[in-house]
Amino acid sequence: MATRESVPRSKRRATSPKAQGRRSELLAIAAELFATKGYTQTTVRDIGDAAGILSGSLYHHFDSKEAMLDEILRDFMGSLHAAFAEIVAGGESPRQVLEGLVRCSFGTIHERPHAVALYQNESALLAHLPDFTFVARTSQDITGLWLGVLAAGQESGDFRADLEPGVVYRFIRDSVWGAVGWYKPDGKLAHSTLADQYLTMLYGGLLRA
Repeated sequence: MATRESVPRSKRRATSPKAQGRRSELLAIAAELFATKGYTQTTVRDIGDAAGILSGSLYHHFDSKEAMLDEILRDFMGSLHAAFAEIVAGGESPRQVLEGLVRCSFGTIHERPHAVALYQNESALLAHLPDFTFVARTSQDITGLWLGVLAAGQESGDFRADLEPGVVYRFIRDSVWGAVGWYKPDGKLAHSTLADQYLTMLYGGLLRA
């Protein structure tokens, strides 16, 4: 569970491209530690050590450890929602849109595995904290996009009408995003191939004959 660390506060000073780049590096390091060790188990010193700097130097870029978590999740969830919304808006058919959403999901796991794992591990607890209400809100918005596509597919006759959209969505969501626990970005199986195989299995039970 996320709690605010008792630490000195300082204003962010990332106005130059170099400083912005350094902030991005620090956020990537923090995301990996939060995902692998757990947010509460990761200290500011851990992040500083991994980055090769003194822990106090982090406060030149961030107000607190919690501020880093906030920025990581806001960027991740905002980018994911925007990508999903673009796919939904540009699709020609429910099947095409669903394929796009699934491929985007596996692509995100490939490109941002630590942010995905962090969200998977911490979102349920963070959603109840006042400073992290955006987690539940954005999750609901994303759910709405997927449910809309599934409902449209049932109405068009592309997808079976005897399946509850909410159940189908949860099955897809949990099976796709659960891959972050075993998928290796540098492994033999490309994320595009993984998406192809997943869609083959999915359509065997979802598409009407």
